[in-house]
Amino acid sequence: MAAHRRPRQHPFRGRTARTAAILAMAGAAGATGFDGIGQAEPRLTPTQVKTEVDTLYREAETATQKYDGAKEQADAGERRLNSLRDEAARKTQKLNSARNALGTFAAAQYRSGDIAPAWQLALSSDPNRYLDDAALAERAGDRQAAAVSQVRQQLQEIERLRGAARVELKSLKSHQDELRRQKASVTGKLTEARRLLAELSPSQRDQVTGADGTAPGAASRSADGTRQALERAGAVAAPDSRAAAAVAYAFAKLGSPYVWGATGPHSFDCSGLVQAAYRSAGVSLPRTTYAQIDAGRRVSRSELRPGDLVFFYSGVSHVGLYIGNGRMIHAPNPSAPVRVAPIDQMPFAGATRVV
Repeated sequence: MAAHRRPRQHPFRGRTARTAAILAMAGAAGATGFDGIGQAEPRLTPTQVKTEVDTLYREAETATQKYDGAKEQADAGERRLNSLRDEAARKTQKLNSARNALGTFAAAQYRSGDIAPAWQLALSSDPNRYLDDAALAERAGDRQAAAVSQVRQQLQEIERLRGAARVELKSLKSHQDELRRQKASVTGKLTEARRLLAELSPSQRDQVTGADGTAPGAASRSADGTRQALERAGAVAAPDSRAAAAVAYAFAKLGSPYVWGATGPHSFDCSGLVQAAYRSAGVSLPRTTYAQIDAGRRVSRSELRPGDLVFFYSGVSHVGLYIGNGRMIHAPNPSAPVRVAPIDQMPFAGATRVV
């Protein structure tokens, strides 16, 4: 009978074992969640996204200004390098001509032989003619000596030009390395900003990017009305014709997209817009905000008039064109086109009058 007795069930077999296994897995999953592994990150609120995106845009704009400055230096260095190379090529061509002339003279001397002048006089059938020829040859020899000296100087000048070109090339490569670093910085920050904005709904994105209370798409549609209102208030009437032309150019570009590193005519970054506006008025401005703030006479906020450049943030990383009535036209960031905005929207850093 003992052989037919059913064995006792193990406490962890059958349904009890399955239940215990499920509980164990649930516990493991819960532990994993508490450890922070596999747990989804909490979604940011629109306010938190706005704070983070604004910070990323400011950092990207700072890197953009550094990129613009490095590009300006690289472009100027490339022009200098090409000029040095062109000058060296011209002087090398001239040197080769002088060398050929000296070679022809040397060959002629070799063919005529090298007889001492006293023997030539003694053997000459016409001593008077010989003396005349000797005087002519002496003068020719002086000219050849001068030609040899000139060739030496040309060689030294060409070597100087080549040395200057080597220095310029090294500087150019340094600026190009800086360009790549700043480009990577800008691209990384803008990519992160786009990722954060993509997590929001369309209405939330409008709330985040429409910092001045106007949706980006409305900027160009309201341009005419905005200008008319400002003109009625006497705000756009710049006292200088060149400043007025710059303001008119900026108004015409309302709604144009922000593209970092761009100077127009269809897209701009902040300093690129200001530079293009004054370029249209025949005034040359530096490329970066750091240089533009020193391009004219500093004016206080209370002295502002249309056409003045207004700068923001402690690092002077953003600029706009003042149009009066406490407002400016600027290129804000990649999520907003060229638009009109109040100057108290950002921390004011200073202003410059360039005309």
